[in-house]
Amino acid sequence: MSQTGVLFVCLGNICRSPTAEGVFRKKLASHTDLAALLNVDSAGTAAYHVGNPPDSRSTAIAARRGYDLSALRARAVSRDDFSRYRYILAMDRENLLNLKSIQPSGFQGHLGMFLDFAGMPGTEVPDPYYTRGDAGFEEVLDLVEAAAEGLIGHLRRELLD
Repeated sequence: MSQTGVLFVCLGNICRSPTAEGVFRKKLASHTDLAALLNVDSAGTAAYHVGNPPDSRSTAIAARRGYDLSALRARAVSRDDFSRYRYILAMDRENLLNLKSIQPSGFQGHLGMFLDFAGMPGTEVPDPYYTRGDAGFEEVLDLVEAAAEGLIGHLRRELLD
């Protein structure tokens, strides 16, 4: 069976989407049957930070909760991603609109908001980049953890049941 791709997308791929990728990968590790079926990545709709590691604040907050983002590097989303990933999940409406603007007409996958999987339809993961202190990054992590659990449940039902 071929792998199902899951791509998390924010603006620069240094705060929200790498956090989502790192959290999802760690939570997925305890579901080895499902993990074997998935290819997971993250990207940004802007190429501001290509090749850079996640924001140091994201990395530090994630590490406090046991998530390692240190190996991740920013990259820009491309039209080719629509053929590699069945689930392309935006952190906010602006990035969802950016993704829709490059979506090929034949895309048969799921393009939507990540927090839909946390039972929060239409809710955005706020960008913590310009916030002071840790509160914004903690909020992102709280939201991402909830959505990651919901996405794992959805994928388990879809791929294994």
